[in-house]
Amino acid sequence: MYIHGHQEWPRFHWNEARITKQLASLRLRQGKLIGRMEALGITLRGEAVLRTLTEDVLKTSEIEGEKLDADQVRSSLARRLGIEIGALTPADRDVEGVVEMMLDATQNHAKPLDAERLFGWHAALFPTGRSGMSKIVVGDWRGDCDGPMQVVSGPIGKERVHYEAPKAERLPAEMKAFLDWYNANTDLDGVLKAGLAHLWFVTIHPFADGNGRIARAIADMSLARSEESANRFYSMSAQIRNERNAYYDMLENTQKGDLDITDWLTWFLDCLDHAFIGAETILASVLRRANFWKTHAQTNLNDRQRLMLNKLLNGFEGKLTSSKWAKITKSSQPTAGRDIEQLIALGILRKDGAGGRSTSYSLTGD
Repeated sequence: MYIHGHQEWPRFHWNEARITKQLASLRLRQGKLIGRMEALGITLRGEAVLRTLTEDVLKTSEIEGEKLDADQVRSSLARRLGIEIGALTPADRDVEGVVEMMLDATQNHAKPLDAERLFGWHAALFPTGRSGMSKIVVGDWRGDCDGPMQVVSGPIGKERVHYEAPKAERLPAEMKAFLDWYNANTDLDGVLKAGLAHLWFVTIHPFADGNGRIARAIADMSLARSEESANRFYSMSAQIRNERNAYYDMLENTQKGDLDITDWLTWFLDCLDHAFIGAETILASVLRRANFWKTHAQTNLNDRQRLMLNKLLNGFEGKLTSSKWAKITKSSQPTAGRDIEQLIALGILRKDGAGGRSTSYSLTGD
């Protein structure tokens, strides 16, 4: 029996003694992190929010096996947030859709969550009306015309069913109960509400696809409500991506258990705690970038060099080589070589790795 088949569904309960101490410690860390971030100047705080949201959008899609272009995501977010980052990279529709959903969830966290809003998020995720090669119902609850909604893995003929969602005929009533609860004012701590909302929504699985991404957006919305702030300084999705196997295992075990969700909430709080620790990396990166440009405010650099240095400071994927430099800056190989050699002479870049065609470069001090 799945959790939604229990007679008492959805009357969740948990061990207060196990959760209370963990929640208090988490809330303390959360408060300290937000205090540090809010103490930053407007420019640095905006950069921290942009870095966090970029990570959030990238990782919530990566959890589902979809890899988005980081430059497109960053550009789309910067444009919508009014943050100046120089030249903007045009974004594809799939990127714009995820960005729209995540920003609506966090920037408009105080607005009620209703079916039409969820339908809008779903339509934004699937602008072509397709999931991969398959045509799906978009902007409406799923149906059962193709059989029950199941989460499966394995090759055709040897599939393993991890979970089977409630029948489509139950969805209107199930979603009404969920949304009534979500929009009601209760004494439940906002962080616990985020964990419970995530589990409840993904258990109902109301859409043909995109349920995980929307569940994580609802969790982010709940966390923003708990902080009464649209500024995001940590990425729950990035941490779930790091713990993806444990995430799916915990969901499966909880959905096959009873209505005691203590283990799920404990895992959720642990994951969120790890996300706060991960935010320290973003803070360090933002401060490092600010200090770098303060140090080199008077250094004579061309636009290509500034572009590539910002990419390195923002976390360049893979190794930087002269050929990558030439491709990204749309310059010739000799020009890329001269740009790099000048930065080496200034002590900004250094060679690393083997010589010859495999030579790569890093920021001095990395």
